[in-house]
Amino acid sequence: MTANDLLTARDAAPDGPASGATAPPASPSTRARRKKWKGRLVLNIALSIGALTMILPFVWMVLTSLKSPAELAEFPPTFLPKVWEWSNYPEALRAAPFALYFRNSFIISASHTIITLVFASMAGYALARINFKGREFIFLGFVAMLMIPTYTKIVPQFLLVKFMPLFGGNDILGQGGFGWLNSWWALIIPGGLSATAIFLFRQFYLSLPRELEEAARLDGLGDFRIYAQIYTPLIKPALATVALLTFQESWNNFLWPLLVTTRDDLRVIQVGLAVFQQLDGTAWQYLMAGTTMATVPMVLLFLFCQKYFIQGFTNAGIK
Repeated sequence: MTANDLLTARDAAPDGPASGATAPPASPSTRARRKKWKGRLVLNIALSIGALTMILPFVWMVLTSLKSPAELAEFPPTFLPKVWEWSNYPEALRAAPFALYFRNSFIISASHTIITLVFASMAGYALARINFKGREFIFLGFVAMLMIPTYTKIVPQFLLVKFMPLFGGNDILGQGGFGWLNSWWALIIPGGLSATAIFLFRQFYLSLPRELEEAARLDGLGDFRIYAQIYTPLIKPALATVALLTFQESWNNFLWPLLVTTRDDLRVIQVGLAVFQQLDGTAWQYLMAGTTMATVPMVLLFLFCQKYFIQGFTNAGIK
């Protein structure tokens, strides 16, 4: 072989490593990208399983509301309806005055939300921005209230409502009548404020810069105008978060309206659903249809407030 042939063979050979040679080790940045990708994959799988676990009962509820009584009696139960009974929804609405129940639930939930937004935001502003004696002890009291289970307060609240002076035939000492029982007062006032809302508002007001308050005071603004015109418009995520939580809790409340009312014109949607649960059996198709319709307003409200809701909890968690 001549010298020209050797040069031609060398130029025609590939530039990669020789046959049998091992590939060079991956760079640190490549390994980091692979590790990050694997971590995201595991996280997405875990979140997908969690989301499926959360949504499956809702899907089961909707599908059950579209089954016939004969199909519900079958065992083992089927996941998808064999015959889609869309008539279950209008029949469920005719079984009880659900339009009235929806109206009552909306009035109570909206009233609780408005009262909470107004008074809890005032309390949160006072605890965060106004220096007064005993402020820290009052705040610790609200924090302690967060640890009290809701159902332990049912009996004291019921006694306060029943023996409310000068209402429902009661005298000045709260005796002789029934107080606020079977009235809108009992449904609206006790649930109108919560320590959780005050705590969240305080955390948001603390995060706002002090310079805004100082500039407002130089312009002659008092505490109320600073609260209403300067600071509160800046905490829209907190307002949306508290409003959504308050409305949801009030809308789903069952025990308290059941205890303080016996009049049908004051029943709420959660209590009204009990009409489908009788001693001789439960009309599951109608109960699931009514529950689905009762869930729709909360789903729509969350979809509209989702951006502010998530932002509010994120901001509250990093303060």
